[in-house]
Amino acid sequence: MALKNTGNEIISSLKSLLAEQPKSVVLVTHENPDGDAIGSAIGLGEVLKEFGHKVNIIVPNAYPDFLKWFSTEIEIVVYERKRPRATTLLGKADVLICVDFNEPKRAARMKKKLLEFSKPMVLIDHHPNPSDFCDYMISEPQYSSTAELVFDVVTLMGVNHCLNHDAAEALFAGIMTDTGSFSHNISSPNVFLVVAKLIECGIDTEKIHDAVYHTFSEHRMKLLGHSLDKMKVFPEYRSAVIWLSLEELKDYNFQPGDIEGFVNYPLSINNIVFCALFMERKDHVKVSFRSKGSFPANEFARDHFSGGGHRNAAGGEIKIPLDDAVNKFTQLLKEYKHLLKETTIKKNEKYDNK
Repeated sequence: MALKNTGNEIISSLKSLLAEQPKSVVLVTHENPDGDAIGSAIGLGEVLKEFGHKVNIIVPNAYPDFLKWFSTEIEIVVYERKRPRATTLLGKADVLICVDFNEPKRAARMKKKLLEFSKPMVLIDHHPNPSDFCDYMISEPQYSSTAELVFDVVTLMGVNHCLNHDAAEALFAGIMTDTGSFSHNISSPNVFLVVAKLIECGIDTEKIHDAVYHTFSEHRMKLLGHSLDKMKVFPEYRSAVIWLSLEELKDYNFQPGDIEGFVNYPLSINNIVFCALFMERKDHVKVSFRSKGSFPANEFARDHFSGGGHRNAAGGEIKIPLDDAVNKFTQLLKEYKHLLKETTIKKNEKYDNK
């Protein structure tokens, strides 16, 4: 796929930047890294390592166990747990690459570190409306995932010969998770062309799927059941909402990643086109939004919950009590009734990626 927003000069400059060996390269993901963030970081990291660079990955906070099976030997440092180590790595880095996020605040605890970094910074991401905080910007929202974009960037840079088995495995996992196992945001043939190339590297796609989707705990399954049992549906607004308190999460022995995918379930209900998941944190309420068709979940998140994202998948947060946050959502549905009623869905359309 041709890059729509990235000129050849950016690719050439990035290639020149990384041509001299060896360099110390640090890759950083967004807070609460998902499969695309981890997969993209490991995939690109493995390519750069094969090319001869010293590579480390830093994630702002802990990530789910179902994303810890990768066979890479690249060190992944959790910033909130090993801040001195992460600070040392950033201090020695020649290049910093931000993957799967496009504004410093998405790195949460690491925001200040990113803004203070004085050497070359690179952005590789597929989310819309990027913030201009990197020296080299590769922002391509038409891609299904950052992992798919990483593959094409690596190819355009002429270093795809460095794409080893571990890199292919990680990039496949990134694409798979951000497309919901290839159920949405796959209108471009490029997704499957990239996947075909990754499979040619000898990866076991069934093993990857099983590692991501079939390793959840009993507590997680019971939490899902509880969430669906208390879900509230608003047929008149074609919407639904789920909310979870800190106490409920504690009751079900919540671990990072346990609610992955919960927000998508209400969209399985006939004629529901918009839904939200509210999760209470210590000092705020985190919100995830999903929609179908033409309803702009990202605009809803931006206008009311200090958030943003894709049209059909967005997130935000708000610093009010959980019950008040849920009540705010339900009241807002009245204002959006006409738009929700008029939301159109193309034949066989699912929803865009997260």
